[in-house]
Amino acid sequence: MDIGFEELKDFLNEKVTQYNHPRFIASDPIQVPHGYSFKEDIEISGFLTSTIAWGNRKMIINNAQKLMQLLGNSPYDFILNHKEQHLTPLENFVHRTFNGTDLKYFIKSLNNIYTRHNGLEAIFNAYAEEGSLQNAIHKFKKVFFEIEHVQRTQKHISDPAKGSAAKRINMFLRWMVRQDAVGVDFGIWNNLSPRQLSCPLDTHSGNVARKLGLLQRKQNDAKALFELDTFLRKLDPHDPVKYDYALFGLGVFEKF
Repeated sequence: MDIGFEELKDFLNEKVTQYNHPRFIASDPIQVPHGYSFKEDIEISGFLTSTIAWGNRKMIINNAQKLMQLLGNSPYDFILNHKEQHLTPLENFVHRTFNGTDLKYFIKSLNNIYTRHNGLEAIFNAYAEEGSLQNAIHKFKKVFFEIEHVQRTQKHISDPAKGSAAKRINMFLRWMVRQDAVGVDFGIWNNLSPRQLSCPLDTHSGNVARKLGLLQRKQNDAKALFELDTFLRKLDPHDPVKYDYALFGLGVFEKF
C-alpha cells in the first residue's frame, strides 16, 4: 500500500475510531475482565485471560469464562484465600497447551505476588523504563517463577529478552494501562503511561503492518516489535498502541 505518511496516519486513525469502540468488547477476550468492577478482580481475570489468548477467539472466551467459574467468579478472593483442596477442580482445565498443572502454579504464583510483592501492578511499576515496558516483562517473569515450579509452565510467560514479541502480555498491559475514553481498555494502572506500551504483535497485526509498510522484518519477534513500535510512536508518541485496534480490525474483520 503506497501512500504518504499523513494519508496513512489519517487512514489508521479512522480505523482506530471504528474499532476502539464498546461494540468491540462482545467479540473479544477483553469481555472477561469487563465482567468485574473491583480492581484486583479486573487485573487477575485480565492476566489469566490474556495468558490463554491464542487460537480461536470463541474458544479463548469460553475457556476464560470456564476458568473464572473455577475460581468462583471471584478471582482475587480465590487467589488470596484458597486452600490446597480448592485447587483439585482446576486439574482438568485445558486450553491448548495450557493445562491444569500450569493453572495451579499460576494461582500459587499470583498468591505470592499479591501477598509478598503488593500485586501485579507494583512489579511492573518497579521495573518500568522511560519508553518501554519490555524489560519490566522480563523482570516480571523472574518474579513470577521465583517459587518452586515445573519447567514446562515457564513457556506460558513470554520473555522479550529471549527474543519474544510477548503478544499476550503486551495485550494485558494495554488493557491495564491504556485509557481510551470509550470504555474498552481499562486504564486502571495510573503510574504507567500509554507511551510506554508496545503493540500486541501477532500474525494478523504483523501481516497488516507489513502490507501498510509499517514493518519490514518477516518474523513476529522482539526485533519486529521494536521496529513496529518505532513507527507507531511516530504516528502518535503519546498513545502508540491505539493502532493495535486498526491493525487487528483490518486483519481479522476486513481480511486486509
